Amino acid sequence: MRLMRHIFWPGWLLATLFLISGCEQQKEVVLEFAPDKTVTKAKLPDFSGYDQVAEKKRDFFNFMLPLIKESNREITLERQALKLMKENASLEKPAEKLLQRLAEKYRVDMEPRDTLIKRLMKRVAPIPPSLALAQSANESAWGTSRFAVEGNNLFGQWCFSKGCGLVPDQRSDGAIHEVARFKSPYQSVRAYMLNINRHDAYRELRGMRAQELANLGYSTGMNLAGGLHSYSERGAEYVEELRAMISYNELQQYDQVSNQP
Repeated sequence: MRLMRHIFWPGWLLATLFLISGCEQQKEVVLEFAPDKTVTKAKLPDFSGYDQVAEKKRDFFNFMLPLIKESNREITLERQALKLMKENASLEKPAEKLLQRLAEKYRVDMEPRDTLIKRLMKRVAPIPPSLALAQSANESAWGTSRFAVEGNNLFGQWCFSKGCGLVPDQRSDGAIHEVARFKSPYQSVRAYMLNINRHDAYRELRGMRAQELANLGYSTGMNLAGGLHSYSERGAEYVEELRAMISYNELQQYDQVSNQP
């Protein structure tokens, strides 16, 4: 059975975080996330009229990469905030509220503070750009699928309330899922990353990522693709297809720590 991908429509946007250190002289640390509107409001180009495959691929990746980096930048800021909380035992209420909101967003049960931060750190981390690029190309047919064109859906995410998206032409009898519709391609990228970061089906992927982050300082799409057996009915075949796309299109270059947000 195809995995039902849970969709999260962000109810809040991280703006400014005030974290007070427990040092002798209290210091205010301000982290700000101001979304790049040229990226967040970008419209999907028409990728259907290309004669040259190489040119189409180049333009697709050039369109997707800023969206992926911007979404990862927000996640990175959340991760930085968690690191500051971990390092500072004395926190003001705004930081405690942020911790609670992150727990709700990433679906982690409220636990003792240190345990909660440890669990969140495993979920709140960037997705390797090579993996997101390969999956978006695969799932959207290089930006030409009906769901991409009509619903800005570049990763095949599902939703489950009537009218929430587009009804698949070949949906099985009795099935209620629709393919989610997004206001922009950027919103599709954010929803995809949140799904990977919090759905139980991708726990193995998050474990792989934590190990790579500890060893390399960044994570790779080639490795993390191995945790996506549940993303498609094709299982292992899907994983190998993604790895082949990453290798053939030389997408590994975007995973280097120098290219991370």
